[in-house]
Amino acid sequence: MKNLFWTLTPLAILPLAIVGTPAVAQQQSSDRARANDDDQPIIVTATRSQLPVSALPITVDVIDSAQLADQIAISGSTVDAISALSPSFSPTRQKLSGAGESLRGRAPLFAINGVPQSTPIRDGSRDGYTIDPFFVDRVELIYGSNALQGIGATGGVINQVLVGAPSEDGLSGRVLLQGSGGDNFQGEGLGGKAGGLFSYRAGAFDASLGATVERRGIFFDGNGNRVGVDGTQGDIQDSDSWSIFGRFGYQLSDSARLELVANRFSLEGNANYVSVSGDRAAGIPATSVRGSTPGDPPSNRNELVSLSLTDDDLAGGTFTLQAFFNRSRDVFGGGVFGTFQDPAIDPTGNLFEQSANRSRKLGGKVTYEREILRDLTVTAGFDTLFDSTEQVLVQTDRAWVPETQFRSLAPFGQVNLGLFDRLVTLAGGVRWENVQLKVDDFTTIASAGSTAVSGGSPEFDKWLPNAGIIIEPVRGIRAYGSYSKGYTVPDVGRILRGITTPGVNIDNFLDVTPIISDNRELGLEVKRGPLDASVTYFWSSSDFGQRLVLNADGIFDVRREAVEIQGLEINLGVETPLPGLKLGVGYSNLSGRVDTDGDGAVDDDLDGSNISPDRLNLSADYSSGPLSARVQGQYYLSRGFKGQPASADFEGYTIVNALVRYDTGWGAVSLAAQNLFDEYYVSYDSDTVRTTDNDRFFAGRGRTITLGWDWRF
Repeated sequence: MKNLFWTLTPLAILPLAIVGTPAVAQQQSSDRARANDDDQPIIVTATRSQLPVSALPITVDVIDSAQLADQIAISGSTVDAISALSPSFSPTRQKLSGAGESLRGRAPLFAINGVPQSTPIRDGSRDGYTIDPFFVDRVELIYGSNALQGIGATGGVINQVLVGAPSEDGLSGRVLLQGSGGDNFQGEGLGGKAGGLFSYRAGAFDASLGATVERRGIFFDGNGNRVGVDGTQGDIQDSDSWSIFGRFGYQLSDSARLELVANRFSLEGNANYVSVSGDRAAGIPATSVRGSTPGDPPSNRNELVSLSLTDDDLAGGTFTLQAFFNRSRDVFGGGVFGTFQDPAIDPTGNLFEQSANRSRKLGGKVTYEREILRDLTVTAGFDTLFDSTEQVLVQTDRAWVPETQFRSLAPFGQVNLGLFDRLVTLAGGVRWENVQLKVDDFTTIASAGSTAVSGGSPEFDKWLPNAGIIIEPVRGIRAYGSYSKGYTVPDVGRILRGITTPGVNIDNFLDVTPIISDNRELGLEVKRGPLDASVTYFWSSSDFGQRLVLNADGIFDVRREAVEIQGLEINLGVETPLPGLKLGVGYSNLSGRVDTDGDGAVDDDLDGSNISPDRLNLSADYSSGPLSARVQGQYYLSRGFKGQPASADFEGYTIVNALVRYDTGWGAVSLAAQNLFDEYYVSYDSDTVRTTDNDRFFAGRGRTITLGWDWRF
């Protein structure tokens, strides 16, 4: 009865709500209008600048609120929305873990209002599920290695911008109800979601409070079979999530605002199913049957508090001050793995164990930007971050990864100079990262030889420059070239827990030195009349990079090797002569090489856990009055990997999604289909990475229908 209530309540309320609720505003339509207004400059907060994107020599995409709402209606998650719209983002695993998902072949930094969500010190790969997308207004993507937001952005920045303050006095808000399921509509595959956000403004004060709750059913593949549950890394199928959100603001003056934002998000598996091994040789993927597993179910919990002060006119410039606290706890599934065995605890070798990541971040950012002369803008700032992360073994209370403390102090400065009435724009700057890692003395677990390791406090500092040029001979046509350095630390936790050599001292242990990536790109953009097109070529390298390699237990270890990545991105959008119809094309070609023998020259291809396949995106959007529709196809192209077995070759597959939305005047009703043609396929990660693992040989999700009602007032 409990399951039935969770899955059917949104569907039962939906028709009643549509009939009985009046509409006051049509927010989504206005969002679409703003997105198509060529005279409206696009400001991307993640760039740390109030300058429009056209004045910056970087590749940027913005998924606006209307686009995001459409993609969430189709797939239900922010990370799936990004993957569907950005050809350079890898196919998602459709699991709670995003391990192996990449942007331009490297790990992106996920952020919420600029607050980092990634945990590179011990990367649990859960940063795509730290907030409900209901509270996200838009997503900003900055491509390529950069240090704009500090540590972790070797592939780029994915900044989720939260819903803003109400624009008028009084009460406003949004209510969302959804029901979804496979096309067979079996009860165990049904899911439902309900969310509400209510805002109030009275003069200088405003407040918003919201909550969401969602239940996801089991997934079915294109052949109608249950998709295998990932009981180790965690799964989003057969799970519950909830989130609470609050934002409180006070307008100190016409230009100054004080704002407090808090959010708590939790996603936990229901553990109603266990996975049944597949058979790779026979092409049979893993599936799921009813059952239970010992231990705690995989889960993800994230808490965020951010306090900011902004002033758009402080001494003629823009001032931003932000302090934040972020805490996460990621629980992974367990098993009787050789890595976790300890004869002193269980001499039979049948010890069940599971791990959990615990991370806390405390940080602050201050930025001041001012145009000091005509077309000469200077930006200066200072960032600080304190991160404490550990990985514990839950059942026996052992430290698998000792508590590792990370401290970063980083002043930076940028200059943007327009010449000849912005015919040419020069941009450049530098960031100085001063970093300290601190690890106390510790002893590895038994499988690593119970090795005693001397702690230490290694420090690193690095100047991270960036420079670029833009040439815009005609408004709407610009060419640019840029160079920037990105910075991150390797997955220190994986390295520390794998030390087996006695006498290691962390202060001089080479494998914890940082990853410095060099990103170079050339781009051409045309935004004139009905045409919105861009082409970008980039190449990225790191002399002492990081590659994840699977060990015998199915656990990734880190190898520090030179890595080189290059790629081509093409995007084209055209307003057709038919009013309201727009067509889109996106293409990405990526190649990555790695130095596996340490001779200083790259010799083998990066595998599927480290780089995404080439891809072609096609889309058609139609909008006329209250009716809008979208059809999109994602064509993942086949590829092989030099240095990998033939079984790791990727066969490729095609997914088509569709959405129809109608604004009734009492809210917008949407009907969406993910994998419209019920394509049967094996997920990219399963097809290319775990080529001998029958337990984690997963098919992708089959056709899924979602009916939703979205009322904004």
